[in-house]
Amino acid sequence: MLAQRLMWIAWPAFLMAAVLEMVVFAFVDPAELHWAGERLGWSRQAVYTLAFFVFWGLTMASSALTTLLSMSPWEINRCPVPPDQRPADCVRNQAPSVTDGGARPGCGGCA
Repeated sequence: MLAQRLMWIAWPAFLMAAVLEMVVFAFVDPAELHWAGERLGWSRQAVYTLAFFVFWGLTMASSALTTLLSMSPWEINRCPVPPDQRPADCVRNQAPSVTDGGARPGCGGCA
């Protein structure tokens, strides 16, 4: 599942970084870039490479935030211990009560 989530983040970010690279450098000549009033002095390939990784990092952060915010309550609150392996006194083995609003504190393996 972790590998799948990583691909949900990395692959769209890679594609968008490539699109951003093409769009930005269709209008910007890397040889004409200036920093603090002076020429940057980097080769075109170095600017393209750095820009691609910056774009990829930014779009990965955006995709990661989207993936994090799209997690369901079940994914966040589920108990990692299978029901047949939980301790007998685990509160997850009991039905939530109406008086406590359904809140159940964790036990020794249940988060």
